[in-house]
Amino acid sequence: MADARKVLTLNAISARGLARLPQHYVVGGDVTDPDAILVRSANMHEMEISASVRTIGRAGAGTNNIPVKKLTERGVPVFNAPGANANAVKELVVAGMLMGARNLVPALKFVEGLSGTDEEMHKATEAGKKNFAGMELPGRTLGVIGLGAIGSYIAEAAIKLGMNVIGYDPAITVDAAWRLPSQVRRAESVEDVLRQADFVTLHVPLLDATRNLINAQRIGVMRPGAVLLNFAREGVVDNAAVIEALDANKLHAYICDFPANALKGHAKVVALPHLGASTSEAEENCAVMVAEQVADYLENGNVLNAVNFPNVSMPRESAYRIAVANANVPNMVSQISTALAAAGLNIHNMVNKSKGDIAYTLVDVDSAVTAAVTQQLAAIAGVLAVRYLPE
Repeated sequence: MADARKVLTLNAISARGLARLPQHYVVGGDVTDPDAILVRSANMHEMEISASVRTIGRAGAGTNNIPVKKLTERGVPVFNAPGANANAVKELVVAGMLMGARNLVPALKFVEGLSGTDEEMHKATEAGKKNFAGMELPGRTLGVIGLGAIGSYIAEAAIKLGMNVIGYDPAITVDAAWRLPSQVRRAESVEDVLRQADFVTLHVPLLDATRNLINAQRIGVMRPGAVLLNFAREGVVDNAAVIEALDANKLHAYICDFPANALKGHAKVVALPHLGASTSEAEENCAVMVAEQVADYLENGNVLNAVNFPNVSMPRESAYRIAVANANVPNMVSQISTALAAAGLNIHNMVNKSKGDIAYTLVDVDSAVTAAVTQQLAAIAGVLAVRYLPE
């Protein structure tokens, strides 16, 4: 039997997901010196992460609660679950469009404020309902900024509702492009989307380049009466600019998943309590995906859906495998190969890929690897982490 590995859980992780870990793993919230950590929303930035940790798994899409840069410097991949919550977010965005189009929340507040007899309430309803007249979705244009799994799901749903869809994503992958319905028109820029859309929905990560992506200048090019939806990240929208636009009737409504004092109580704002992935199905899907990825990495060194590592997967053709994470600099593969040759180890198969500043190598050799060899590999300048993974 393989050695027992320890997995620390920082939040309640779906039991269905945890069941995907090998039975011999020790899993729990009080595990010490873990090999891996599974997390949902817990903030890890101030946490002392044990030197024993080989990987982090985020049971969700975003990784803003994880110190990814520090972990990368240690050669620790951070896995996430892109697309696992896509349907849940899609449904909430569609609900958000309907709330904005039909003024549902202000209408509900109006009804809650009614008083008197049923007859008096009926009269007040008939007199007041004209203030909440809305618009229908067919024929309207939805602008989607960010065309990953969630964005493509929303585009497809909007087309089925009879809407026109225009999308923009400068970093769209080939796989994501294939997923998009053919009816989605491609925009050349964020501004291109904003000028044409009656509804704009955002699906981008929070990076330096996307912070305040929607600001006063960009709101200025939007269609009068447009509805802005943000179910991505709080920081991609400038709240002050949105409030100013709502007050000036430039925007019809702002529907988001991120409450803030600046938004609280505004008649044209619907701020939900971060419900995007809050369905039992999404939580299970995320937990299953990330648990499988973490287990495959711990057992076989394979990497899939790590935000800071390249995707690297190699079928086992030998019982003796070495995984090396290193800085993406010249001559690393040559130095690794030379060290193995000097130890009399024949390379059966090898894969090396890079992503940004980091590279990752899997090597299958034909005989057992000694601790002295892994120490020699670890001593190579630029090597961040070395693991020996015998079957």
